[in-house]
Amino acid sequence: MKLKALLMTMLMMGTLVLSGVTTLVGSTTTAEAKVTYVCKLSKQERQAKKWIAMKESGGNYKATNGLYYGRYQLTRSYLKGDYSKANQEKTADRYAHSRYGTWVKAKRHWLACGWF
Repeated sequence: MKLKALLMTMLMMGTLVLSGVTTLVGSTTTAEAKVTYVCKLSKQERQAKKWIAMKESGGNYKATNGLYYGRYQLTRSYLKGDYSKANQEKTADRYAHSRYGTWVKAKRHWLACGWF
């Protein structure tokens, strides 16, 4: 019950900040809360992530290519209907880290194969 009360208080304040906070990358506002996703990455990781975004979409959060959408050209099913900048960043981080371990390794894969 204490957790529920805390979450309700945070929602009433209008801001719910997800874990991994250091650099602001995007936010989505709803009627109940503002959701902000901020990731903790080294400079080298941020550079690799940005490089991939530029190769995949020119950095465009609204880029489309068939089943692929957004800055990192993830499948729409990965984004689960939430195409916000914050969700694209969070989902791309999860994808890169689960598939490659790091953004630097994801970039190496992109250079070798031409896709992320």
